[in-house]
Amino acid sequence: MNTNLLDELKKDVRGEVSDAQAERDLYKHDTSIFELTPELVVYPQDAADVSAIVKNVKAAKERGENVSITGRSAGTDMSGGPLTTSVVAVFTKHMNKVLEVGDGYAIAEPGVYYRDFEKATLAKVEHGFGQILPSYPASRELCAIGGIVNNNSGGERTLKYGKTENYIAETEMVLADGSIVTFNDLTPDELAQKKQQQDFEGEIYRKMSELLEINKEVIKNAKPKVSKNSAGYALWNVIDEKTGTFNLARLICGAQGTLGLMTKAKLRLVKEETHRAMLVIFLTDLNVLPEIVRRILPLDPESFESYDDQTFKLAVKFMPQMLAQMGLIQAAELGISFLPEVGMAITGGIPKLILMAEFSEDMAKQAADKAKAAQKALDGLDLTTSVKKNERASAKYWKVRRESFALLRKHSKGMYAAPFIDDFVVPPSSYPQFLPELNALLKQYEKQFIYTVAGHIGNGNFHIIPLMDLNNPEVRKVVLELAPKVYELVIKYGGTTTGEHNDGIIRTPYLPMLFGEEVVKLFEETKNIFDPLNIFNPGKKVHGTFTDIQNDMLTHV
Repeated sequence: MNTNLLDELKKDVRGEVSDAQAERDLYKHDTSIFELTPELVVYPQDAADVSAIVKNVKAAKERGENVSITGRSAGTDMSGGPLTTSVVAVFTKHMNKVLEVGDGYAIAEPGVYYRDFEKATLAKVEHGFGQILPSYPASRELCAIGGIVNNNSGGERTLKYGKTENYIAETEMVLADGSIVTFNDLTPDELAQKKQQQDFEGEIYRKMSELLEINKEVIKNAKPKVSKNSAGYALWNVIDEKTGTFNLARLICGAQGTLGLMTKAKLRLVKEETHRAMLVIFLTDLNVLPEIVRRILPLDPESFESYDDQTFKLAVKFMPQMLAQMGLIQAAELGISFLPEVGMAITGGIPKLILMAEFSEDMAKQAADKAKAAQKALDGLDLTTSVKKNERASAKYWKVRRESFALLRKHSKGMYAAPFIDDFVVPPSSYPQFLPELNALLKQYEKQFIYTVAGHIGNGNFHIIPLMDLNNPEVRKVVLELAPKVYELVIKYGGTTTGEHNDGIIRTPYLPMLFGEEVVKLFEETKNIFDPLNIFNPGKKVHGTFTDIQNDMLTHV
């Protein structure tokens, strides 16, 4: 990289700028299978700093340098989304403040860790209840707001509350010309005024409005017909069909920093219900799964999760290590509660899937009554079920759901977590056909990796993260060989390649398979409207290749 850019950034940016190898090495990984080392690391202090970074990168690109800018918050992304060989802007050092918490909303910078964001929102008690952003992902203790918005994250409460796209109200952005703008709800009259502006923001509004109008039916039909999706650009979300408002923040949500850099976000909040009860279902026949889902969903579970027999066996095998992470009394209580599951493992009566339907209410009895009603709704089906009346009673199931894979990874020597088929979604009605075909496909590769299957069963969203020896060239080939087979199966049953984790390096090349060339061209046009010089996080969402996957994969672990 031309040293002029380093000198110019140091002159124009008040935050720190570094090309030190040790500093660069800090940001060459996320939690994906990729490794890319940035040439420069910048820690912006505020939006003005971000603007200065973008202006300098733009000027360098215009004079012929191969340079770009990628935003990064906590780095918990599993797709390679925040990785770059050029300039990385790290938000967690300075731009990490919750700026405001009000009744039903919060405004935060991208570098705020979700754990700190939630402390602030819960502390703001409105009408007797704390508030939360319910689309937080499983990495809630580690992730940050920038990643949550830019990946359009979701997690265990998504079934009831929806993903981050349902809570994004506005975003402050730095655009490709360095201007700082705010995207929020616009009425038709306000949109018309924006389109009159003779600046880059006005040009974006004019061109995006035209693209959405001309391709209205194509875009409508392109939206995946499942309840959650993070693949592609969410063109179908920009115009709210109910209110008629036009909001580009809903496009930025899930765009992985490829259309501009977000410097703050206003997010809607919901009240935190304080009591939970769970219906646990031990399933031995997959054919009855769609009927279970059909009967349970109308009862409004907050979450409806699952894990498979592989996960169950791992939990029993590694139970001492799992309990060792806890306090003595809590570990003793949890250990005793696991005795029935140990008995199942010994006698071989392990179910194919364990389903967890959890219900939340303001009062404990109301939550327990909902769980009992769900149990009653399954009358007539040949099932073993159990109601856990409070969170203490259901704790062991969440412990297994959340931690079994981490335990497997810790105790598998020479094996590396390799997320590459980790987040697809299929309609729940397809389960009896889809799941056996998926298992048969995975079985063909049982010599190359081990894996568990966990999922948001109510949404049809499954997480498969194999453990693989990525030092073995033959095993590395599996990444490019198996993924298209899995995605062909997913698409065959009307699904999408990613429900929460987004495209990044690992899934961008599969977007033509999912959407077709016509829609991918609209994605490319959208990228060009916002980012004509391709300076924002290139190779993600559009123009990513299978060669990128191969070349950027970890070479040693």
